[in-house]
Amino acid sequence: MAPLHPTSFAPAEFARRRQQLMAAMEPGAIAIVPSAPPQRRNSDTEYPYRQSSDFHYLTGFTEPNALLVLAPGREEGEYLLLCRPRNPEREQWDGVRVGPERAPEVLGCDQAFTIDEADALLPRILSGRTAVYCTLGASAEFDQRLVRWLDQVRATTRSGAEPPSRIIALEQSLHEMRLVKSTAEQTQMRRAGAISAEAHRRAMAACRPGMVEYQLEAELLYAFNLEGARAPAYPSIVGSGPNSCILHHVENNRRMEDGDLVLIDAGCELDHYAADITRTFPVNGKFSGEQAAIYEIVLAAQHAAFEAIRPGSAWNAAHDRTVEVITAGLLDLGLLQGEPNELIEREAYKPFYMHRAGHWLGMDVHDVGRYKQSGDWRTLQAGMALTVEPGIYIAAHLEGIDPRWHNIGVRIEDDVIVNGSGHDIITENAPKTIDDIEHWMASAR
Repeated sequence: MAPLHPTSFAPAEFARRRQQLMAAMEPGAIAIVPSAPPQRRNSDTEYPYRQSSDFHYLTGFTEPNALLVLAPGREEGEYLLLCRPRNPEREQWDGVRVGPERAPEVLGCDQAFTIDEADALLPRILSGRTAVYCTLGASAEFDQRLVRWLDQVRATTRSGAEPPSRIIALEQSLHEMRLVKSTAEQTQMRRAGAISAEAHRRAMAACRPGMVEYQLEAELLYAFNLEGARAPAYPSIVGSGPNSCILHHVENNRRMEDGDLVLIDAGCELDHYAADITRTFPVNGKFSGEQAAIYEIVLAAQHAAFEAIRPGSAWNAAHDRTVEVITAGLLDLGLLQGEPNELIEREAYKPFYMHRAGHWLGMDVHDVGRYKQSGDWRTLQAGMALTVEPGIYIAAHLEGIDPRWHNIGVRIEDDVIVNGSGHDIITENAPKTIDDIEHWMASAR
């Protein structure tokens, strides 16, 4: 029989996270975290269920219709879970549930209740607490229930009930915790990166003129599933020819032509941890002169960004380096004219390079955590994970550009974990230099 609660992480990992969060809360406070709701796909089916990242981070629990309550100092138990009751009839249709009877053993909670008991239980637990840590605005249903529970406490103040006086944004503490990855999380992210890199290799090997973009997407999804990553971390982008210049092209329905570049931005999700890789390569396996010229600029920009990623460096340093290299490269090719510093100052590069050089990576592909602190770019520290993804996009509508450059869109993206002295690139197994790409594609023909 499959385990009731399959996860790549030991129970001690989740316990450590809960203890860390409770230690960060003000004395006398309580935290309440709801699970993600199921999402309807059409009249009688739902999308595959994906747990809320915050809820999963603290529990590892993958079922919907649940609540996590952390009540530091509570005599009956600090970690409470409210979940769906066992129901043999529904389990026959939808799969086995943990249920409150088995939740303490399976999930390590101190107490477990059915979700139907929330309205009776939560007002009692809230009474006497100084503050409530939660995330408002993410779920209208949860917000309404919380207001109802608080109103019930306020209605009994004459009987000695003491309602919390404040609501505190849970994400201020929890998302800062999630920003620095533990050893176990880093191991999981390296595995997700390796699976995703192999998927990109597979797509390069399969690519031929005349294929449709979604056929390359199918190669990616097959490679993900083959290694147990049952879903992509985000809709896969497979953009060929003019679509390579569309940053979030996800229709993936164009027939690829001889002479096109194809840009693939895709990564798997493995037990709630995302990878995010972009590779750009010629559909026919051979870069043209113009394609190679743009590609080498982007690759140089990525290398320059890597040099700026180490503990103590400012978050924005890597982006600034990509801007410098891309601006200089476009100047050398005659696609920009002027003085480098002045072009950077007025952001003349933005018609060609309109996005940032990266983002946080983790349970969400655009992971949580602030990029600035007190108005300044935050400094990197060991355990942070991020992407590095410079690009140049020369869409046909850009005025004053020689048509030989049209429809060349290049982005190169890798995933990086900051270590004690620099960083580790965890996705480099996907071919990246021009020589490596051309050799790999030729060997697969």
